[in-house]
Amino acid sequence: MSAHDHAPDRTADRSVSTHDGHSHGIAANADRRYLVVALALIVGFMIVEVIVAVVSGSLALLSDAGHMLTDAAAIAASVWAMHLAGRPARGIWTFGFKRAEILSAAANGITLLVISALVAVEAIHRLLDPPPVAGGPVLIVAILGVIVNLAAVWVLAKANRSSLNVEGSFQHILTDLYGFIATAIAGIIVLTTGFTRADPIASLIVVALMLHAAWGLLRDSGRILLEGAPEGVDLAQVREHLLETEHVHDVHDLHVWTVTSDLPALSAHIVLDESCFHDGHAPVVLDQLQSCLTGHFDVEHSTFQLEPAVHATHETGTH
Repeated sequence: MSAHDHAPDRTADRSVSTHDGHSHGIAANADRRYLVVALALIVGFMIVEVIVAVVSGSLALLSDAGHMLTDAAAIAASVWAMHLAGRPARGIWTFGFKRAEILSAAANGITLLVISALVAVEAIHRLLDPPPVAGGPVLIVAILGVIVNLAAVWVLAKANRSSLNVEGSFQHILTDLYGFIATAIAGIIVLTTGFTRADPIASLIVVALMLHAAWGLLRDSGRILLEGAPEGVDLAQVREHLLETEHVHDVHDLHVWTVTSDLPALSAHIVLDESCFHDGHAPVVLDQLQSCLTGHFDVEHSTFQLEPAVHATHETGTH
């Protein structure tokens, strides 16, 4: 006997992406606009940066341009993933395409790893055999890059960063901002001292920032894709709270996972007093269980199988 058997309308309401009065539909549309504005800023400046990097021979600028390319790809993928996530569930896609944003975040993390490896190899080569670098163009473009990325960060800071999709794009651009600051410092050093190795050193700093951002994206997306419990949710505490509900004797087959950002889900088998199935008290217990999850753990999408103790004697595949 499942939660859906007792209260289908109530459970259906809790399965949509709406939490306590705030709808994700409006926020998603606003977030999409913020992402598109940031994308336009990044692509426009990236084109200018590639041209100047080639003319000046700056690896730092070229590495920043490569990172900005991943930023542009990340934001474009985020916009597309947001579009897919907005599609309704149907057919075999019982949760719709809500995990498209998680796949997008994972792809962004992998891309960052690849580009950081390529830039690191070239930076080490230039540390050993530094080519001439025009410090003036490097400094000018880096300062412009700081301005553009500050604008992009300001735009994306307005979006819902609890979404891993949006947070991934935000971290890409924030990393670029730090990279441009490092590049500007390298340009000043080259201009004032002629120390051209400052340029590949700045590139390695950008590489370190890329790796940090990549690790965060891959860690968080991997946790979701591998059905790990949401961060901050202790299964022992969840079980303890459920067991405190009157008439509940046992909790087993407890699973907590994240469908996508802001959408944790839970399922469990709940062993009740035999009397609950005869006096009609089971729906009351169901309400109490769902209220417990919503109030203590902010989990609104839940499915419970309510069963008598005797059911365990012929239940297989439990965890």
